[in-house]
Parts: sequence; C-alpha cells; structure tokens
Amino acid sequence: MHKTAVVILNWNGLGYLKMFLGTVIKHSGDNDTLICVADNGSTDGSPEWVKENFSNVRLVMLDKNYGFAGGYNQAIAQLDAKYFILLNSDIEVTEGWLQPLVSFMDNNQDVASCQPKILSYYQKDHFEHAGAAGCFIDKYGYPFCRGRILDKIEKDTGQYDSQINVFWSSGACMIVRADAWKKCGGFDPDFFAHMEEIDLCWRFHKAGYRVCFLPDSVIYHVGGGTLPYSSPIKTYLNFRNSLFLLYKNLPDKRFYRVLFVRKILDGMAAVFFLLKGSLESVNAVWKAHMDYYKALAELRKKREKVKELEISETEPEVLNKSIVFEFYVKGNKTYTSLIP
Repeated sequence: MHKTAVVILNWNGLGYLKMFLGTVIKHSGDNDTLICVADNGSTDGSPEWVKENFSNVRLVMLDKNYGFAGGYNQAIAQLDAKYFILLNSDIEVTEGWLQPLVSFMDNNQDVASCQPKILSYYQKDHFEHAGAAGCFIDKYGYPFCRGRILDKIEKDTGQYDSQINVFWSSGACMIVRADAWKKCGGFDPDFFAHMEEIDLCWRFHKAGYRVCFLPDSVIYHVGGGTLPYSSPIKTYLNFRNSLFLLYKNLPDKRFYRVLFVRKILDGMAAVFFLLKGSLESVNAVWKAHMDYYKALAELRKKREKVKELEISETEPEVLNKSIVFEFYVKGNKTYTSLIP
C-alpha cells in the first residue's frame, strides 16, 4: 500500500501526457507515492506510449470511456492508498506541490478533500476557470470560485492566499481521503462528467467532513482539455448534472423552492442562448431537462441513500444569494465584491 496515489485519468490525451507526465513524475515521485495513469479506452496510442516511456508508472486499462466519474471510480477501486490525488492530464505541477496537500490531510483528520491554487497554464498570473482559489455554490446550485465568478476570471495578486473551508474541491486537482471516498460512495457515475466532484463534496459535508483550499500548493491548468468550454455537450452535462446535484442533496426545507426557481433560471438561460442564435445550446438545455425527468425514479433512490449519510443539515459554505442576480443585475463580478 502506498500512502499517496496520484491518479491521472486519460482519454485520448497523448499530447498532454507528453507535455506534463514527466513533470508530474519529477515533482511527485518518492517511495511513498504511486503515479498512475488510468486509461479510459483511448484510441490514440497514449497507453502504449506511457508503457514504453515510463515503466515506473502504474497503468490501469479500462475497456471503454466511462467518463470522468465512472473512470475514476473504476481506477480507484483497483488502487490501495491512504490518499488519492485526482489530477487532470492537462495540468503542469510545480516543485513542492504535493507535500503541502499530504501534510495538511495528515494534520486535519476531519478533512475529506482539499485542492491547491489552480492558475491558468497560458496566463500564469491569472486563475483558471476550474477551481481557482477554492469553490462554492450559491443557493440555487450555481458553482463559483474565489477568483472566478461565472465567466469573469481574476488576476492572482495574492488576494486569496488564505487556507479556508470551501464547499467543493476542484476535480481538476484534488486530494481525497480514501476512507471518506469509500464511506461516501465515490463519484456518481451517472453524472459522467462535470459537477460529480460537487456532488461528492456535498456528501462529504453531510457526513461531517470538511473540504478545504490550500494556497501553499500551486498548479497550472490548461482547461477544456477534453471538452471545450463552449461545447454543447458540456452545456448539456452542466445543466443536467446541476439538476441531478440539487435533487440528490438539497435539504428538505429548501427542496421544492430551489428546484422551482432553478428551472425558471434555466429557462431564462435557454432564451438567452436563443437570442444569441445558439440553437445547439438551446437544444442542450432542453435535452438536459428531459433527461432529468426521465431519471427521477433513480434520483429518488439516490436521495434516500444520501440521507443515510447525513448527520447534519447545516450547509455552512452555501452562499445565500443568487450569483446570477449578483453578477448581471448588481454587477458583483468578483468574490470580494460578492462576499465583502
């Protein structure tokens, strides 16, 4: 058993593996750390390249593309470690990035997961969309970060260099306590990709754990490595998975009201896409809602399973505001203006 397993999920990412895998090994390798590439049914020769060039890397071969959620579930089930670090293939790690994360987990037994500071690979003095300096959701389930509200990304001037409790840690790079992962069931494979880490972290909170941001560790993320941010598939997954997330995890006292308002906001988003002439995005929102309704019977069962974990209905890191209203109506486009 290794203390830490760095797990890179790969799907046709040969170019990114060539760019970044060597750096991961250089800055992460010690006798207590396993570097693993889990291949999600790639057809670009990337697993063969890993095998040929890095014999010290554990290669887990999956028979097809199980998505981000299912792929990590399948890979982690084959590994034995105290901590798993989920690391996107399009990330450049820095010297000394790993030890602060591991030490923090060692010293905080009530923490299920934490993430490093995530900056842009192409603009290294700016935060990156997927994670930035710690992640939250608003009262209607919209995710945002310190350093990134909707599509507004801030320059990193050290304004968020404080260790804090957050609502969710970014799936781009997060360290997870194996015991907490197993207790809370890992990712929900029906999410396939996007927001599965928010769903898992919500379960962590319900089970009594904390989730944290740690500025002492820094990595650089290309972003959009598998699906571009403008992809209709990504739009579909984000809208559908938001509904899955809320249905499974909302406390009873907010359940019906929040879902009702969220559906109205999604309808407004569809109108916005229509006015922009983006019919693909309109169709993506429509399909997301139709597939949500088809999944309701299964979601009811999952909601009951989530309730079995619950030791408290408190949600201390949920922002009791609408970031859509704050952003577009009040003009609050940074974390510090949103939360003075």
